[in-house]
Amino acid sequence: MKIEARVFDLVMAFSFLMAAVYGYWTHAATGHVEPTGTVALALTGGLALISGTYFRFVARRIEVRPEDNPEAEVSDGAGELGFFSPGSYWPVGLAAAAATAGVAVAFWHVWLLVIAIVLVLIMVGGLVFEYHTGPNHD
Repeated sequence: MKIEARVFDLVMAFSFLMAAVYGYWTHAATGHVEPTGTVALALTGGLALISGTYFRFVARRIEVRPEDNPEAEVSDGAGELGFFSPGSYWPVGLAAAAATAGVAVAFWHVWLLVIAIVLVLIMVGGLVFEYHTGPNHD
């Protein structure tokens, strides 16, 4: 996870640096800072900071992976990769309901927005309270 954290740190530094440069150049050219591009670059840096912080946090709590060891061989990554949660269809429904809510807000159809919010709540409930059956679940 250290490699991923470094990638996001580079994106963060680049975004903040470019936000400062962009703000300076637009101020020099027009007499005022153009807010849209400056804010977009600053928010990109902030999102990269959040992601990089998460990866650093996780990297301290897990054992060193072969990807993080510069002396590792390809065979070091063989074997079980870890636990992956079972498949679920609730996220697909949640994405569709959220997209419907976005379209409803964009065109300001209140009736569609009400339906979309109800669907989002149903999908979130299904996702949170789903029950998996199988060999590991009794």
